[in-house]
Amino acid sequence: MSALIEEDEISHEVAFVWLEDVGELDYVRQSLDRLPNRRGKPAYHRDGRMVGYALLGPSAKPSRSSGTFRRRVFWLLPHDRDAVPDGLYATGAPAEAVDPRTLLPGSKGRKTERSEGGPTSAQAPEQVLRLPL
Repeated sequence: MSALIEEDEISHEVAFVWLEDVGELDYVRQSLDRLPNRRGKPAYHRDGRMVGYALLGPSAKPSRSSGTFRRRVFWLLPHDRDAVPDGLYATGAPAEAVDPRTLLPGSKGRKTERSEGGPTSAQAPEQVLRLPL
C-alpha cells in the first residue's frame, strides 16, 4: 500500500516508464515489488493491467538474501474507476492508490480530490486568489 511505502525505500528511483497515458487516469495503484533487475519491464502477475514501473539508478543495491531489487509498479484492477466509472470506486479510492500527477521518482505521491472521485480540474471551479489592495 502506498501509505506503507517509505521514501527511503524508493530513493534510488531515477525515472518512470508509463505504458499508457496516465493523464487520463484519476488514480493508479502502486506497490513495491521484488524484481530481478534495476531496469526493464517487470513481469506482471496480478489481475488487471500494469500501467507503469520505476527504473532504479546504478547506486541501488540488491537484497543480500534474495538478490532482488524493490521497485515500484503501478497498476489497475478490472473494477477500478477507469473501467467501471459507476462501480465500487465511483467515489473514494483503494488504499494503495495515488493521483499519478503527484508522482515523481523518489516521492511516493499522494491522494487528491480527483483521485478520491472529486471533480477533475476541468470540472472544478477556478480558484482565484485576490490580494488586498
